[in-house]
Amino acid sequence: MWNTRSVQLNVRLPQDVAAEAEEVQRSDPDFLSRIIQYGLTRRAIYRSLREVEQREAPMRPLAADAAPGFLQP
Repeated sequence: MWNTRSVQLNVRLPQDVAAEAEEVQRSDPDFLSRIIQYGLTRRAIYRSLREVEQREAPMRPLAADAAPGFLQP
């Protein structure tokens, strides 16, 4: 699959969420790892798609009723 390595994260969460995260870390650390991997993968895909969209979308003026001097993608 992938080459992997351990990463230590320190995050501030609301107390109830932090308690849930600690419980999951104790009971199923692999699940917590998959959750973080899923979230970071989604973020990377979103960024990549936004970059492609911004490169391909020409800048065009806003409609006549919009504020003058502004452009939109």
